[in-house]
Amino acid sequence: MEQIRGVFFDLGGTLRIAEEDPGHIARAKARMAQLAGRQDVEAFFAMVEERYVPYRDWALSENKESGDYELWAKWLLPELGEEKLREICHEMTFQYRQSKGLRHVVEGGVEVIRELKRRGFRLGIISNLIGEHEIYDWLREDGLEPYFDAVVLSSICHIRKPDPEMYRMGCRELGLPPGACASVADNLNRDIVGAKAAGIGANVLFISPEKLAQKTITDQNRPDYIVHRFLDILDLPILHQEGE
Repeated sequence: MEQIRGVFFDLGGTLRIAEEDPGHIARAKARMAQLAGRQDVEAFFAMVEERYVPYRDWALSENKESGDYELWAKWLLPELGEEKLREICHEMTFQYRQSKGLRHVVEGGVEVIRELKRRGFRLGIISNLIGEHEIYDWLREDGLEPYFDAVVLSSICHIRKPDPEMYRMGCRELGLPPGACASVADNLNRDIVGAKAAGIGANVLFISPEKLAQKTITDQNRPDYIVHRFLDILDLPILHQEGE
């Protein structure tokens, strides 16, 4: 195995976790309705949810992702018109994601990022998600922006994992060959399959024992390492530089 010099992190379910917060969710729904000029918050949200289903089916089947404007203009709220949608589409997407829960860095996440950077690794993010601005804003607000040399988001590049091109893009941004990079993620058939197809040198699956017991591991999606606590990433032999 080539020496690992770069590490990519998935976001949802890996580096960032969403938790139920009824007040946060209610505020997000209300803001969405306000932006769209609708009075009945729950009816409006139910309509968006219904329209999101065919979008999601398309995104998953085609391994594609829409940007904020296209998401609302083509799929979720076309009747609002171009001028209004261009004004509100970024915040609408942000609030729609907030309606799914309050997101925060996984326990041990900041410590892992800081320590890997201290060890000299180049770090990147490769994630499937809607929303063009949320991740950049979060990295800046949490003071994590300086730790990452590459950020590849499906909402920006318009392709989704398991398309291996997302990993190739990340490697180009890090200035490293795929074999010199590791990937940390939580989804066998999306993350591990895509990373292996791109030639990523080491694949780390972050998953609870309970969830792992329900999964089927095949030659195509087999990870190189499995960790149940995020901090255990720091103990992996591939992530220790020579002399440490």
